[in-house]
Amino acid sequence: MNTMKKTLLYSLAAMASLALASCAGDYDDWANPQANEQEASAAKYGVTFANGSEAEGSMADEDGIINLVTVNSTDANVTGFTLKDFKVNGVAVNGTMVGNNVQVSASELEKIVCEQNKSRASVARDLNVETQVSINLASGDAVSITTKGETTGKFTPTATPQLDEKGYYMLGQVNGNEWDAKSPVWMNKISDGVYQLKVTTTADKNWFKFYAGSNFVSNDWDSINKGALGCKENGSEDTFGYILYNGDSWGELQTPVIPGAGTWIVTLDMNNLTYTVGKPVLYMAGDANGWNQIDVLNGDDGVHFTGYMYLNQNGFKFCTQPNWDGTNYGADFDTAPDAGNIVIAEEAGFYQVDVDLSAKTYTLTPFTIGIIGNATPKGWDGDTNMTYNPEERCWELKGVTLSDGEMKFRHTNDWSLSWGGELDNLTTQNGPNIVVAAGTYDIKLVVNWAEGTAKCEMTKK
Repeated sequence: MNTMKKTLLYSLAAMASLALASCAGDYDDWANPQANEQEASAAKYGVTFANGSEAEGSMADEDGIINLVTVNSTDANVTGFTLKDFKVNGVAVNGTMVGNNVQVSASELEKIVCEQNKSRASVARDLNVETQVSINLASGDAVSITTKGETTGKFTPTATPQLDEKGYYMLGQVNGNEWDAKSPVWMNKISDGVYQLKVTTTADKNWFKFYAGSNFVSNDWDSINKGALGCKENGSEDTFGYILYNGDSWGELQTPVIPGAGTWIVTLDMNNLTYTVGKPVLYMAGDANGWNQIDVLNGDDGVHFTGYMYLNQNGFKFCTQPNWDGTNYGADFDTAPDAGNIVIAEEAGFYQVDVDLSAKTYTLTPFTIGIIGNATPKGWDGDTNMTYNPEERCWELKGVTLSDGEMKFRHTNDWSLSWGGELDNLTTQNGPNIVVAAGTYDIKLVVNWAEGTAKCEMTKK
């Protein structure tokens, strides 16, 4: 096997010559291949696709090349194969045909499985392989096979550093540290292997690195730098990135940047060797909102969050980014890419949602909005409740009779959250009363939970 793999560098020229020779036969017009269906052609020549000798491989491979697929034929007239198309987990890969084996770069496989799982964890990842070849015949003909042979495999990325029992800290332009090696900014452990910090920045570009706690020796940069953790591209402002470390096969660790002044939540996930930088908010994406991160939970410490949203029993996740690129919390607050969805036991409805990432818990409190005021049916003594319309994402009240007077909106019979003022720009808390003329109305209220974004439409019938 090693001798075969040493031919890899020479096989490209040989394959190019073979392809030209194959095209010199009776079937040189690839736009009009033989009329046989692929399955029939494959059966005719006894072509089979099987897992290669290293279909279950890893980055520990000595020569950095993986024999992933083996192609065989029972027909004595078949002298070999030319690789036409090759995909791993749906991604086109630069495979090379060496003899009967399709070989690929181990580092390219590692990149694919890490990016697809958003994790550098040294865990065996499933491979689904699709291979398309043409058959080279002793007569000089070539037969195009268009249906792909399917095989499977597993690949394990490079082993990454063990969790540091003393935790992790940050140095740089965060929380006034300014690269002071005597005063590290320690991160808070929020679960096994996951650390977080509420960061305040003051510059347009705020450079920083992570460091392993066991290497900290006050003001000793030689010791400190042994535990340095950074990113792949210097000055990266990505909200999600992979962690690089000293001696990393992925390259030399560089310094990431937090873009702009403000308050941020920085999360270091040493289980997956990733980090995220974002505002102290969570997003909910689930069946109830089309799996889009459009429902927001706010917080001020990166651990506790509160939001208001409609939930059903078909599942959702909490996300740190307004997409799937950050940390996504599923069932039991599992952050693995294949984690199950959170499914509520309560009935579908609108709720106040309170999340505690440290405790890995969430609570749901039924939430309603109603109208109140001397123009409403119950006056200032009680709410006339509205109904939430999940399709239009608004609160509505149809055919309600109002008197000349004033009204406001408030939540769950409580003045702790209310809306008043101009209908197209309602304000919360101490907003002016809404002046109403007598009549029967259909009312729609859209509340996006950011000041000045709530709007109301009142249609007089």
